[in-house]
Parts: sequence; structure tokens; C-alpha cells
Amino acid sequence: MAGTSQAAVIAAFMAAFLAGVAAPAAAQPIPLPPPAPLPKTGTAPPPPSAAPSTRPAPPARNSAPTWLPSIFGGQPPAAKPGTTTTAFEPGQRALVDKVSGYLSTVHVMSGDFVQVSADGRRTKGTFYIQKPGKVRFEYDPPSPIDIIADGSSVVVRDRKLATQDLYPLSQTPLRYLLTDRIDLLRDTNVIAINADELYVTIMIEEKQAIIGTSRLMMMFGAKDLQLKQWVVTDPQGFETTIAVSNLDSVRRPDPSLFKIDYTIDPR
Repeated sequence: MAGTSQAAVIAAFMAAFLAGVAAPAAAQPIPLPPPAPLPKTGTAPPPPSAAPSTRPAPPARNSAPTWLPSIFGGQPPAAKPGTTTTAFEPGQRALVDKVSGYLSTVHVMSGDFVQVSADGRRTKGTFYIQKPGKVRFEYDPPSPIDIIADGSSVVVRDRKLATQDLYPLSQTPLRYLLTDRIDLLRDTNVIAINADELYVTIMIEEKQAIIGTSRLMMMFGAKDLQLKQWVVTDPQGFETTIAVSNLDSVRRPDPSLFKIDYTIDPR
């Protein structure tokens, strides 16, 4: 792959691409996220930002990591997801249930995305989703990267070098949102819920003894529950922000978009 730092940037957004059900629409401005909601316990997580970060670039990952890079969560799932979900008020739980129901209605989707990495670099491209288990992200040039899930595996492929990194789909948070149905309170560890006139914000946390703690903050429109953007904070504290637009939940993607060429030797 063209640079391990780019591979590390590629994976924090995947967990939430399934949410934004919408008819084709005109290009939408990319909103800046408000400060993350305060969890019921503990201190506030670091606020996300779509502006260039003053922190150094994330450290390079090994060329053959045990798990996916931080954009996918950077760690295996918790042993018992959902069992440590914070106690919330009935109104907050109702909001999460609405989002879970909304996510569960998504079966196909395509649209555009803009990604802002921890060092402020911006990349953009197109994504396609077909449940269960299939997704494709195509990064616009000069990035040579495609990310493809075919229902059992995920590859991060470099079109220029004709190489790819292969990972089991079952070891990524993708499996939660690429299933036909999702219950966020049951299947994940929700640590914060917030709503205002613009957004419904849900934060999910995963802990792993060796790797550390990562967070996913998803932001939905308060009126229509359409996914607007999300921020992933990896165990090192680096943030990746994704904003989506021009969402289409009607047109079924070409099945060939989700095919993985297993004849290419993984690096």
C-alpha cells in the first residue's frame, strides 16, 4: 500500500456509513461538529474537529497489523459489547432506539464522503453499501485506495501498486452495521447521548486491555435522523472525521463493486 500512514487514516469512518438514508440530493455543505457530549460518568472526551490538527501525524502502523487500522476501530471488538452501556434516562434511550430502527431500515446506499485525518489532510470519494456485509469506498485521485467488504473479508487495496491488505470482517466494528438489524444499546457500549436543535449525537466506546480505548461519535440530523458525519478517536487519541452527502438509498449498487480478488497476495 502507498504508505502505512495512509492505511491508518483509512479506517475510522467505516462503522457509520450505513446510516444516512436519503433520496438523491444536491451537494450539502460539510458541517463542523459541535463539542462531543459529556458522558454520564467520567470526563468529557476530546472535542472533534474538522479543522487541521496541531498534533503530530499518527505513528506509522506495521505493514501487517494484527487488526485493522484506526479508521476501522484499530482493535478487535469487546468480548461482551453492550454489557457496560451507561445507564441513561428514558428519553435518551428512546433516541438511541429510534436511531437503531433507522439504521435497520438501510439496505442499500451510495453517496459521497469527505475525510479529514488527524493531521488535517482531506481526502474524498464515493461509497456504496449493500446489506448484509458488503461495502466499497473509492478514494478520488491522487489517492489510489479502495476499501471493499464482500460479506466475509475486508481489503484495503492500492490500485497503483496492485497490492492489498486483507482482514476478517468479523474482527471489525463493521459487522455491527453491515448486519440487517442493529440495536446500539444491546450490541455496542454507548457512553453518551445528546440532542439539540441540529443534531442527535451518540458516542460508542470500545476497550481492549492491550490496544486501549477507541471512540466513535455519530451525528444525525435532529429532524430527519439522516447521518451527517462522525468522528473516530483511536487508542492513541488521534481523530478522523467523515462527512457524507448526496445519499441515495434507492438505487441498488452493481454487485461487481463488492468483489474481492483473492488471487492478489496480501502484503
